[in-house]
Amino acid sequence: MRWTVLDAALDSSGRSRGEERGPGALRAAGLLAALDADDGGAVDARIDDATRDPATGLIGAEQVRRASRAIAAQVAAVRAAGRHPLVLGGDCTILLGVFLALPPGSGLWFLDGHPDFQDGFGSATGEGADMELSILTGHGPDLFDTAAPLVAAELVRLVGHRPPGDEEARREADRVDPRIPQLPAAELRRRGAGAVGRELAAEGAGPAWLHLDVDVLDPRVLPAVTYPEPDGLDWADLLTLITPLVRSGRLVGMSVADLDADGDPDGRHARRLVEVLAAALNP
Repeated sequence: MRWTVLDAALDSSGRSRGEERGPGALRAAGLLAALDADDGGAVDARIDDATRDPATGLIGAEQVRRASRAIAAQVAAVRAAGRHPLVLGGDCTILLGVFLALPPGSGLWFLDGHPDFQDGFGSATGEGADMELSILTGHGPDLFDTAAPLVAAELVRLVGHRPPGDEEARREADRVDPRIPQLPAAELRRRGAGAVGRELAAEGAGPAWLHLDVDVLDPRVLPAVTYPEPDGLDWADLLTLITPLVRSGRLVGMSVADLDADGDPDGRHARRLVEVLAAALNP
């Protein structure tokens, strides 16, 4: 499996937070050398309009559309060259561009501390990273005028999120499409991360994308995220979970999001993340 690394420094708050510098932090931590990966360069995906669009409720809606199409073009080019894209965010909004580039019927292994299933007006922030899974499955703002959802709900697996802790989070949890199987962090730990990874890998034969929002990890092991949630996974859980997915024969690419480089001034968390990715993604 040959990887091509693409930087997509999209921070959907429009305020240039630390996740915008996450791709650079992973590069500085030696990711390309650790994977012997090709360098696909940087996508023009930056969002600097913090205005909330009245029609969609989304911050920088037109810039999100532009950034998503730019990501899609680069992902499509990497795949056309016979490589596997590894897209470094930024935040989870990068997934919109990824799925614009993938063929219909592609599945999604979605590892995140949150469901990201708000809509444009239920979200307190208006950030694309509050609602990208909702948008992808046809439950959020229609940004791209597509005839069908970018990913079918029944092809999504929502993994590693935590139970809602306030009223807004409870409303978000209630919005999640019931066709999406959910494996919260507590259930994953109870069943064993490796066993869950093997089950997910064996569920079907179709192509699938792996998305890792690093806030799926517990903040005690990775505090450098924008919206930390307690009771998450540890590094060993993450490695044993994703390794079967990578080696399933179904994986078409991967994205990594939400490393807050400003919260990791000495780079120790970026280096640990690179170690785990290298262990899972190398043949």
